[in-house]
Amino acid sequence: MNLLPPEKECLRLQIESAAGHGCVEEYGLSVRATMPGHSHHDPEASLEPTPDNERVIDREGFRPNVGIVVCNDRDQVLWGRRINGRDSWQFPQGGMHRDESPEQAMYRELEEEVGLRAEAVELLGRTQGWLHYRLPKRFIRHSENPVCVGQKQIWFLLRLVSEDSAVRLDAHDDPEFDHWRWVSYWYPVSAVVDFKQEVYRQALSQLSALLVPKPRSARRRRRRR
Repeated sequence: MNLLPPEKECLRLQIESAAGHGCVEEYGLSVRATMPGHSHHDPEASLEPTPDNERVIDREGFRPNVGIVVCNDRDQVLWGRRINGRDSWQFPQGGMHRDESPEQAMYRELEEEVGLRAEAVELLGRTQGWLHYRLPKRFIRHSENPVCVGQKQIWFLLRLVSEDSAVRLDAHDDPEFDHWRWVSYWYPVSAVVDFKQEVYRQALSQLSALLVPKPRSARRRRRRR
């Protein structure tokens, strides 16, 4: 087995972990969360189309994207392992197409990535404004027009109202994940690759207000089991 120098191995793992997110879908490169508090309050703003008629970049160079948190009735969240990564786990997410609203993109990505249709989930809410992260300078392709400098996201919180068997990772010929499981609500913040942790923390912090607190009696019953 050929071993890479530590710095190159680290970069390889970052690329594998981040593949498929925002501009990464086009470039196959990693993304670093460098603007944790930056948000814009116009998610429906017009987008600049690119020649491929699907990839869109806004006027500031960010690609619009939606992130999806699916929870069960115990407020655990769906955590997926990327099929092309080396034990790389993440939430479902993907880029918006031209003329799509964030909600339309969310339902499309939900079905494409985990096989869930709109009737299988309840929409609890979404984050307010865009959450941004920027590509490292060495990964920005200035030869592209328009130039993509990073990604901006709207995150949605959904509750699964169907059986777990409704989740189908093989719903399409080009699957995103090869395995999934339920994890505790805050687990992904520390489990995701380190350069995405702040964005995950922001999204989950905003969305947590949408969860209904469990009655104390229900919590006691659960502990006794």
